[in-house]
Amino acid sequence: MTRYARQEVLPEIGPEGQARLAQAHMLVVGAGGLGCPALQYLVGAGAGRITIVDPDTVSRSNLHRQILFTEKQLGALKARATVQVLTQLNSDCELQAVTHPLTPDNVDELLQGVDVVLDCADSFAVSYILSDAALAAEIPLISASALGVTGYVGGFCATAPSLRAVFPDLPANAANCATAGVMGPVVGTLGAIQAQMAMNVVLQLDPSPLGQMMQLDLQNFRATSFRFDSAPEPQTALRFVSPKDVIQSDFAIELRSEAETQTPFAPHAQRFTVAQFKAEQMTPDNTQRAVFTCKSGLRAWQAARHLQTYWPGEIALIAMGDTNTTQKKDVI
Repeated sequence: MTRYARQEVLPEIGPEGQARLAQAHMLVVGAGGLGCPALQYLVGAGAGRITIVDPDTVSRSNLHRQILFTEKQLGALKARATVQVLTQLNSDCELQAVTHPLTPDNVDELLQGVDVVLDCADSFAVSYILSDAALAAEIPLISASALGVTGYVGGFCATAPSLRAVFPDLPANAANCATAGVMGPVVGTLGAIQAQMAMNVVLQLDPSPLGQMMQLDLQNFRATSFRFDSAPEPQTALRFVSPKDVIQSDFAIELRSEAETQTPFAPHAQRFTVAQFKAEQMTPDNTQRAVFTCKSGLRAWQAARHLQTYWPGEIALIAMGDTNTTQKKDVI
């Protein structure tokens, strides 16, 4: 009896479906609370090739939900530790660890030859960068997010609208798992659903998970689901770009304070605050492009939305992230 016998017996899979899984190339961005269960189920199911992108290291405060790791792996690069553990789970699966962040510079390269993308990152900037690139490349994107005891998971792009069509604006604050907390079983459940949706895409099951959204409330044990196949793409989208794309003529705005970074992201960048743009105190020339920069992208988004109310020009965003992670360039 083969290791896949219990799933090959399903009429939805069979030998043909198992062969599709074995030939699939999946990109998983994030090896944290969502990525750990998603990766375990995908590798266990016999996914042929998986590229895992995560610049972070294993930390003690994350072990309650990142159950792929142990205390012996504290300080290890997550992507590498994930490959080491999952290789022992299924040697049939080809695993690659990418230990530098996903950015506008490398997203298209990372998507080359990929059949389905799983967004398991705790970063809305990464989610929008992935969605924009996946939509352009017509690659299915399975994205999830969790906070506290609630979360959502959905199938975007390819034959479905993008993440922007469902979430055209960012939340009012930058709460994430580190600042607001999250329960392990919540992200575990959502990550498992991501794996199931990704497998359904590869197996071409009907109905497709693309265009489907599930919302979970695990305090009240409620689940809701709806389709968004006809959601329109936003007419104007604030897109994330690379710092390398900034030119001298750009109206470059550094929203991080000197306490956050003494050196602005560009030599000609000026320091302003979101409040100054809300008060309509700053206006670029009509010939310029405005480029807003902060750590996560949230302040950049907020300032850009204020500027859009009184200035019609082109606007781009940059999420600088943490400098200590952007220096890692290893790939194994």
